[in-house]
Amino acid sequence: MAKRRRSGLKGSFGEPRLPVARSYPPQASRRRMVVLGAAVAAVVVAAVAWDRLAGGSELISGGPLSSSHAVFAGDCGHCHDARSRSASDRQCAVCHEKAGDGLGIHTFAAHYLYRSDDFRRVVPSEHETPCSGCHGEHRGRDAAITRVDSGACRACHFADFGAGHPEFDFAAEAIPDSGALRFPHTHHLREVMKREQLADPERACLYCHQATADGRNFQPLDFDRHCDACHLDAATATPGLPLAGATDGPGVLDLEQLAADGGPGLRWVYFSNPAELRRRGSLVVKAPVHHRDPWVLENLRRLRRRLYPDAGLADLLRVSADAPPHAVRELYLEAVATLEEQAEGLRGRPEPEVQQQLAAIRQLVAEARRRIEQPLAPLDETSFLLALDRRDPALPAAEAAAIERLGGELTEPCRRCHLVRDLTIVRVETDQRQLRRAEFDHRAHVVQRRCLDCHDVIPMRQFLESGEPVPAELDRSEIQNLPTIATCRECHEPRQAADRCVTCHRFHPDRGQRAELLPYTREAP
Repeated sequence: MAKRRRSGLKGSFGEPRLPVARSYPPQASRRRMVVLGAAVAAVVVAAVAWDRLAGGSELISGGPLSSSHAVFAGDCGHCHDARSRSASDRQCAVCHEKAGDGLGIHTFAAHYLYRSDDFRRVVPSEHETPCSGCHGEHRGRDAAITRVDSGACRACHFADFGAGHPEFDFAAEAIPDSGALRFPHTHHLREVMKREQLADPERACLYCHQATADGRNFQPLDFDRHCDACHLDAATATPGLPLAGATDGPGVLDLEQLAADGGPGLRWVYFSNPAELRRRGSLVVKAPVHHRDPWVLENLRRLRRRLYPDAGLADLLRVSADAPPHAVRELYLEAVATLEEQAEGLRGRPEPEVQQQLAAIRQLVAEARRRIEQPLAPLDETSFLLALDRRDPALPAAEAAAIERLGGELTEPCRRCHLVRDLTIVRVETDQRQLRRAEFDHRAHVVQRRCLDCHDVIPMRQFLESGEPVPAELDRSEIQNLPTIATCRECHEPRQAADRCVTCHRFHPDRGQRAELLPYTREAP
């Protein structure tokens, strides 16, 4: 029998026994596929469960958490929002913001206020970078989450320090320094070197610019420490001033008249030395004149009140309200201190109604101080300004001129150094820090450069060596004797000192407030 020819079929499929070609791929058993799929799913579920319970969710996360957040490794929901799966700012604020802090130290709104002192910029925007945009997590236990790369800053700001960083405001816009003092640097440098027998002018700089405890910045300038040795000695006196009541025109009050006239804040009258006021007919001479002399300031305030009967809060200040935006809080604190001093003078009054009102005043003043001392409280300095429209329109021009003339004579010893405007001594900016948007560590730089190597706008070395007087246009208090950004770039470039954004800049404000523990224990409203 002949052999059968091999067919091109390898079998049949289904009940109809449909032919199946040999080239058709073999089909796995459906039961075997279901069993295999279930086994794989079980392995995945077991792996996720083990990772969740024992492994800290490291398999399904982007990586291990930093040591600061390691305690939350088993609870993704502690930081991540259940809906968006991202780490929301609200979750960060649970731990990092103080309870009851309305604006929020770590918010973008606080960042705007910290860097600009402009409350119009604190309105939240949907385009703001979240906390996780700068503080990346899941990079390992040893990763520093607070170390922010400059790329996060460049997303909103300039390209780099070497080319894109703008010039400092005081250099780019030629912003002058406070002109409240008649102060040539070179003259005082010579006098300090002579008085202290110093050969090095750098040592003379540090005689006035005394470093803070950490060496980063300098303490505010102070008359008693820096000026008293040479200014306002025992021979300093006012000219003869007309005594009130002894002449027809305006006059000053002596101690007896002040005590009889009364008023708040005059306790110093009873402790003053009457021998410092000498009568010469209808005139009186004050000698010596002290710094912040209470007799001079009180008579100046009374003269000013005649010109500005509606002076408002300005009447509570010793000097003018010329404070930069970052120092407005000082005006309010000074006004509160004046109210506290005046209230203290009423403690000896025996009348029950006075004591009752005094208790209410103390409570109000304490509440005002508490609100003012909040670092992000909005404050308005216009309440302290003496505008021309606040002058008494009924005061004759001749009498107003006589009052201003008497105020000039009263402050003659003061005007040797200070400026007087509107019968008010112009405020001196004792804190000389100018880099409000950056942090600068003098301690880290003084080992590389000397003071006059960087602060060379006023040519002090040139005139110290020649001994010639310095022209006023080259050396006066209004000149910002600060280096430009080109001086910083001499060292801060990729091959030398660090030029990262966070080398000089900080994002979050008021780091000193973080030490207060009590606000963290309060429940959020």
